[in-house]
Amino acid sequence: MFKTIADPADCEVGSAIRFLNSNNVKQAEINPQLVESYGENAMTDGMVRKWVRQCNDGRTNVHDEARSGRPSVVNDGLVGKVNEKIRENRRFAIRMLCDEFPQISKTILHENVTNRLNYCKR
Repeated sequence: MFKTIADPADCEVGSAIRFLNSNNVKQAEINPQLVESYGENAMTDGMVRKWVRQCNDGRTNVHDEARSGRPSVVNDGLVGKVNEKIRENRRFAIRMLCDEFPQISKTILHENVTNRLNYCKR
């Protein structure tokens, strides 16, 4: 048995699917070969079918397409308002800011206060 490749890049697995598909390996045989080479968590059977279908439709790029993702509610104006609230009361707490800005999660608020505004709690 061969040594499995741990944590392969998605484009590596996509390249393997494209290669096997171009060599007329049946779709049902591709996933077991991927599992043998890359381990159990390489790619699901459904994703392999999707990749084979896309390759047959002419897909040549093995990299994922850019996606927009979830839009951020934090912008420069909102960060400025947070900064103003902190300057009003230098003895602020993150939970107090959460009450003032309920649209921002506590984690994101903390990251912005410490990383973007460079405040630190002592």
